[in-house]
Amino acid sequence: MFDLLVKGGTLPDGTQADIGIRGDRIAAVGKLEAEAGRVIDATGDLVSPPFVDPHFHMDATLSYGLPRVNASGTLLEGISLWGELREIATVEEMVDRALRYCDWAVSMGLLAIRSHVDTTPDHLRGVEAMLEVKRRVAPYLDLQLVAFPQDGLYRTKTGRENVVRALDMGVDVVGGIPHFERTMEEGAESLRDLARIAAERGLMWDVHCDETDDPMSRHVETMAREVTRHGLGGRAAGSHLTSMHSMDNYYVSKLLPLIAESGMAAIPNPLINITLQGRHDTYPKRRGLTRVKEMQAMGVPVGWGQDCVLDPWYSLGTADMLDVAFMGLHVAQMTHPAEMARCFTMVTETNARIMGLDHGLQPGRLASLVVLDAGNPVEALRLRPDRLAVVSKGRVVAERQRNDARLALQGRPASVRRRL
Repeated sequence: MFDLLVKGGTLPDGTQADIGIRGDRIAAVGKLEAEAGRVIDATGDLVSPPFVDPHFHMDATLSYGLPRVNASGTLLEGISLWGELREIATVEEMVDRALRYCDWAVSMGLLAIRSHVDTTPDHLRGVEAMLEVKRRVAPYLDLQLVAFPQDGLYRTKTGRENVVRALDMGVDVVGGIPHFERTMEEGAESLRDLARIAAERGLMWDVHCDETDDPMSRHVETMAREVTRHGLGGRAAGSHLTSMHSMDNYYVSKLLPLIAESGMAAIPNPLINITLQGRHDTYPKRRGLTRVKEMQAMGVPVGWGQDCVLDPWYSLGTADMLDVAFMGLHVAQMTHPAEMARCFTMVTETNARIMGLDHGLQPGRLASLVVLDAGNPVEALRLRPDRLAVVSKGRVVAERQRNDARLALQGRPASVRRRL
């Protein structure tokens, strides 16, 4: 007897299987004839692990236009606008916006998010707000928080002190932004300092690293060395890494083995990277995305991140990680069927591993999954389809009816579905 039985679904590897769930765990996978408290018919549909976003800014989400629109569309204007907003936004406003976004996320099968939280202001209202959001969504969404010194660890008088305060308050991950320090040396020293903090506290380390078009911004080299020095391995991730798109190939041939040796992961954010980067270029205009395929070829775990939705940096977004992967495969030119399938894995299994989550469609794993109106991962990327059912920790938390279009065309079918 199962509490929930998902029947006849197609798994990402192409096999067809039933999934039996008891409590918050997957109890069995295969041809299952047992009874269940509830049955979801997934025949012909893709059943996937849930979507995971390893890079987001939830303290700023859904604030687009506050205090005004980013007219230049640049990263620096976005940071300036956020610097104004964080001083006037209340805890209640940030909690409300974040909870609304989490509702969107659940409806799209996005059940785990790592959010960077600005620790620059001494009031730490953003940290207070996001800790409250984490508490409220815990029954159905895993929210990791990163202590992120947006204005630099050393650039502000209390930058380092506030990171430590946020960690003491219960924030999960150590952040950083070395390229925003006053000098290259201070940026490198901030990485050495932050690596020690992460190692001493036994925490994960996720750094905004080299989010710039400057090919001489090479902090990822120092980061990789510190990851190796402290044995952080898979607990560390370098986010953005956009300067790598402008580095010369000889230097990158040295850099990639260092990153691979460290065991750290990389988190590019294609929607935002291609929007914010290259703003000073005329033509040719740089794509603003790091070297995804080259890192993957070296064995570096690479996961796609969302980064922003309706905030000072990005005017769009729907909490759909398939939108992120769809853009990523275009910009990274990952159009071979195997590469497209890998893009789907990047926003599910790879991102879950980067965040250290117990996701997967195997017995004993957490019973969180998504039923999509698609036949396979590549079709899911092409269609960005409806999520027919979303199961979080053994409970159905979102459902949608299949919504085929109705046609009124003589001699043609009465309805159409864009699946093959």
